[in-house]
Amino acid sequence: MEKPEDSLPQLTLRALLTGIVIGALLTPANIYSGLRIGWSFNMSINACLLSYAIWKLFEAFGASPWGQKENTINQTTASSAASIISGGLVAPIPALTMITGQQLSWLVMSVWVFAVSATGIVVAVALRRQMLIREKLAFPAGVATAETIREIYAKGKEAFQRVAVLLSAGVAAAALELMKRLGPGVWTPTLTQIAARGGAMGGSTATLSNLSFGLDPSLLMIGFGAIIGIRAGVSLLIGAIIGWGVLAPIALQHGWMTPGVTDPTASWFGGLVEWLLWPGVTMMVVSSLTSFGFSIWQAYRPKEPQSAETDDGVIVDDAGAQIEEDAPGVQEGIPALWFWGGLLVFGGAAVVAQVTIFHIAVLPALLAIPISFVLGVVAARVVGETGIPPIGALGKVSQVAFTVIAPANVTANLMTANVAGGTAGQCSDLLNDLKTGLLVRVNPRSQIIAQVFGILTGSLVGCATYMLLIPNPQEMLITEEWPAPAVATWKAVAEVLQDGLSTIPMHARWAMLIAAVLALVIEIFSRLSPPKVQRWLPSIPAIGLAFVIPASLSISMFLGALIAWLASKWVPNLAARFTLSIAAGFVAGESLAGVGAVLWQFMMQS
Repeated sequence: MEKPEDSLPQLTLRALLTGIVIGALLTPANIYSGLRIGWSFNMSINACLLSYAIWKLFEAFGASPWGQKENTINQTTASSAASIISGGLVAPIPALTMITGQQLSWLVMSVWVFAVSATGIVVAVALRRQMLIREKLAFPAGVATAETIREIYAKGKEAFQRVAVLLSAGVAAAALELMKRLGPGVWTPTLTQIAARGGAMGGSTATLSNLSFGLDPSLLMIGFGAIIGIRAGVSLLIGAIIGWGVLAPIALQHGWMTPGVTDPTASWFGGLVEWLLWPGVTMMVVSSLTSFGFSIWQAYRPKEPQSAETDDGVIVDDAGAQIEEDAPGVQEGIPALWFWGGLLVFGGAAVVAQVTIFHIAVLPALLAIPISFVLGVVAARVVGETGIPPIGALGKVSQVAFTVIAPANVTANLMTANVAGGTAGQCSDLLNDLKTGLLVRVNPRSQIIAQVFGILTGSLVGCATYMLLIPNPQEMLITEEWPAPAVATWKAVAEVLQDGLSTIPMHARWAMLIAAVLALVIEIFSRLSPPKVQRWLPSIPAIGLAFVIPASLSISMFLGALIAWLASKWVPNLAARFTLSIAAGFVAGESLAGVGAVLWQFMMQS
């Protein structure tokens, strides 16, 4: 049965352009945060809020109403652009440069990232009907975005309030970041001196500052802490204390690490992380693979039917959303020609790019495409069931798989795995968008077109941002300013798969073994425990992450998580309405200011 909103415009020029502009603004934020802490932020809800506020203002000057469907196309475009980091920009691409020295030009890098991401669209097209229509998987993030869109149009005043809060938080974070970058000496020295007074630790001569402890005035980290929650925030603090407060002094005493300059205020992060990354990466890899295995079991285990039909012929899915059988977007499909044409063009481009850019043999390059489909199915089902993208685990699985296909070839290991893992990651992101479109009754063909424009925007802007921020990856990454934990993980796995464990010092191997056993035991126990017990168990990926980023960042994220948790207890209504907006503003504001400051310095030096 057709509803009034079914006749509203959807794939309009202004919807695409709005999504492109918002996506171009939000993409640098994810590149920046990805290189800092290895995490990114889902920009769908921010794109919805911003576009609604913008076009509501334009309506006062005679613009036509900005409807739910146009907003859905806008958020599809913007979120596809912002999720471009799954194409390899904050992991395999810089890892390749650090190992081999090969650095791509902006145009070549953009073509590569676009080809990988576009192949993800092809996989999503192939899986849409099975995952969304037949099996009706929940895809919680897609449902949350759809519900936000509906809420925005039902409560317009609150949407403006949330946008105002988001923009205010963004301005505050940007101002603080610009003060730190363009006005050195205003904040950082005072806080560094506070940390330096901590004195010696573990019997070594290292101060707290040497061990990277301190109060980092980063609202981005506060914002991410608010987003990840109290369990992950506390786990980061625990990881920082164990890694930098206990293991680092012990390793210094035994000569396993190289201390830095003799200065109580200096940070020794660069030398210390070369040892700590081994147990840290081990915890992240073992935990993600164990969790991945449980997620596959959960996704494929026998279960009750996921939908029920009511007396009036309405299907209710797991998320409680109602989808009519004859609703636009349900029966409308995507032509088979779109899939086969996309596979030929985009899949072919990914194969050609592997061969021509990285000189990978034809067979591994070709095998990357079917492996992408297999991993895409797994990623889509896990995300559809749990809402948690297993991208880290998929990257390791694909690296191991291609080591078998092309042994002792680090370039083939990284970049074929980039295709397989990146395609699977992009596919799961896009299926969330398609779930939103299904619930808002948007034609999936319109969304596919929007996604293509989105990843094109993300590829061009994301690669430019990466090259602006990190002109010399070999010197700048895995440092205190740019810890790049995802890069460290991909690099470490590639080197171990190429050279073997024998190249790692024995004491580091023992640390890896202990870390692996602890991660495995705690992850299995957590998965087998009831939810009320899981709440009190540490997050192993967060503890592992704390080993490979400065302790000051972990402390800041813990503070953000603590503040958000206290707010949820003291002012639950306000916290539910505005915490995410404040956190998103902090993340976007500091990221964009950081990128802007680097751009300004580049222009001044030119």
